[in-house]
Amino acid sequence: MKALTRTDYNFPGQQSVYHGKVRDVYNIGNQKLVMVATDRISAFDVVLPKGIPYKGQMLNQIAAKFLDATTDICPNWKLATPDPMVTIGVLCQGFPVEMIVRGYLCGSAWRAYKNGVREICGVKLPEGMRENQKFPEPIITPTTKAEMGLHDEDISKEEILAKGLATPEEYALLEKYTLALFQRGTEIAAKRGLILVDTKYEFGKHNGEIYLMDEIHTPDSSRYFYAEGYQERFEKGEAQKQLSKEFVREWLMDNGFQGKEGQQVPEMTDEIIRSISERYMELYEHITGEKFAEASTDNLSARIENNVKEYLCK
Repeated sequence: MKALTRTDYNFPGQQSVYHGKVRDVYNIGNQKLVMVATDRISAFDVVLPKGIPYKGQMLNQIAAKFLDATTDICPNWKLATPDPMVTIGVLCQGFPVEMIVRGYLCGSAWRAYKNGVREICGVKLPEGMRENQKFPEPIITPTTKAEMGLHDEDISKEEILAKGLATPEEYALLEKYTLALFQRGTEIAAKRGLILVDTKYEFGKHNGEIYLMDEIHTPDSSRYFYAEGYQERFEKGEAQKQLSKEFVREWLMDNGFQGKEGQQVPEMTDEIIRSISERYMELYEHITGEKFAEASTDNLSARIENNVKEYLCK
């Protein structure tokens, strides 16, 4: 099993390339973006030293399915998926914030709550909540979009408006889209026996209109619980059975790594890499309700290049 951890293409009309944490984004003629979902994996805002076979394919295909399933809610950037690891879409001017929406108190929000925090991103939290408890209504807790190697920072609606990162009218629409997308994701997850716990969305403007960008409802950008047994585990104070990248974070934390200065990433053995790849396949199949079809990993880079060039030259 081969993993694609770096790309360095020169596509027709290419203006520039941006190498993100896990995706490489090629600007074509300042009109289209070619987003390659690599097999890189990040946690605690750190890119881990080895890639996970098929991860890019799985995330790209999940995102494509959910983008297609939400076009009635808001327009999105996707034009085509010419390769299992590639989405091509329209170039948008992105808002410099990520819209994080939470339906349940867990993850970083729970860690903060446990330490006495009762307000996140300007949103007041009720007293007496427990880990993995459902909020009365989903809450939006935005973050800034950090550059590579830097941490995203919590930001409130008031700060976003004060800094001019979005106008009041734009932010109202971002909130509306965020909650509607989360509701749709929740409904689709329920059909698969899952609970969509929290997720993030990115938006941008194209021809003056707000578009949904990037991936949505993937296990890298979202957290899912299994619906069966949720209530029983919650009442007993037990850990929930989840579908998310949280298992990678937990493995890192168990081995003394949380992305802090001076900490070393634990060794990623072949066994660990294989187990992470298998967990991603489990995530894919549960989230989509379909069997994962592994694309050939022979000549991965050349396959992607050929497929993208063929699409661009149509």
